[in-house]
Formats: sequence, C-alpha cells, structure tokens
Amino acid sequence: MPKALTPRPGGKARPKTAAAPNLPRDISEEVQRVTRPTEARDALSRLARAIDLLERGDPGGAVAEAQKAKRLSPRSSSIREVLGLALYGAERWQEALTELKAYRRMTEVTDQNHIMADCLRGLGRPADAIPLVEEELRTKGVPNEAKAEAVIVAASALADQGRFAEALAFLGRARTRDDVAEDYTLRLWYVKGDILARAGRNDEAATEFRKVMRHDVGAFDAAERLAELG
Repeated sequence: MPKALTPRPGGKARPKTAAAPNLPRDISEEVQRVTRPTEARDALSRLARAIDLLERGDPGGAVAEAQKAKRLSPRSSSIREVLGLALYGAERWQEALTELKAYRRMTEVTDQNHIMADCLRGLGRPADAIPLVEEELRTKGVPNEAKAEAVIVAASALADQGRFAEALAFLGRARTRDDVAEDYTLRLWYVKGDILARAGRNDEAATEFRKVMRHDVGAFDAAERLAELG
C-alpha cells in the first residue's frame, strides 16, 4: 500500500527552536522537546536520513536509521511514526503495528490508521482492520488521499474474507469522477477492478481496468489484468 512519508508531531511546539537541516521546523521542535540536549542533533540527523531513505524506496535502510533515532529519543512521536512506516514498507507487519500504535497513543491522531489496518491484513487479521478504518473515516479533517487509502484497505480486508459485495459497497464511499484522476483515484478504480474480477464479474472488472488505462496506460499491472480477462 502507498503510505504517507511525512510525520506529524504531537503536542505543542516550543518557540524559537532552530530547525534541523532537511526537516520541517515543527518536527525538529517536537524531537528536541522530548530528547536530551546532548542527543537531539544525532536523533534529528538519523530521522532525516530515515525519511530520505524511505522516500527513495529503501525501507530497510530507513528502518536501521529510524531505530537508531528511536534509541536516542524513544518519546518522539515523529520518530515512532517514521519507524512504523519504514517497518511497514519492509513488510514487518507486527513491528510496524507496534510503532504506529505508539504514535497514535502519543498524538491521539488517527491519520495512520489505514496503515495499521493494512498491517493487520498482513498478519492474517482482516476483520480487525475494519474498525480502525471506520475510526479514521469518522475523523474530521482527514485528507482525501488518506480517506481513499483507508477505503481501499477496508474494501481489501472485506474481499480477503470473501465479502465481495460489502467490499464494493465500501469502495463506493469514496466518490470519484471518470474524468478526474488523482493517483489515489487510479488506485480506487484498480482495486475495484481486482475485487470485481475475484467475484467473477469479469466484464465489470474490465471496465475498471480500462478506466485506469485511459488516464495512465502504465499504471500498476492494469494492462496485464485486462489481457487476462480477455
């Protein structure tokens, strides 16, 4: 699953604190607020490297740097979030879930619930994923992309259980227009096509894959999926 790479700090920022290089000021302030002064610079440097590696598609390297940052600053919500996302990218589901639970506990923010829910899918617990998604969708101010990803995770979790009609209904909670395609919109259409195909509704699945290709012919493996459907 795609995932957000920008951590969100918790608590109130301390004024007049210099931001670390390559990190937003609010994140730098959050880390410094909860870290020993003698270790703050190293923690920030490790965090910045972890974020950079994650954005470059190296979750394993990001895990190593974020773990070092956590040892220096275990009470930083920003570090725990990035570590959780890196572990998720490395498909280390249980460890990722643990770190993201810590992030949510520290911040009382639900914006990574869909990642936690996908971890539960990876652990073979799709039924437990739905309440986390519902909680995120009830939260005000969640960006459209995060809502779309939450809907995708929940629909996929329902499909994992063979509950295809419910999965398709859940996808319907994310409104899209055929003539407007953001990256997350393409994912919604692709996942809908995948679930329709799994339900044996091949003609409808083909329609969704064609819709994806109309906007981006190289998106995912939509072309291969369409060819498989004949």
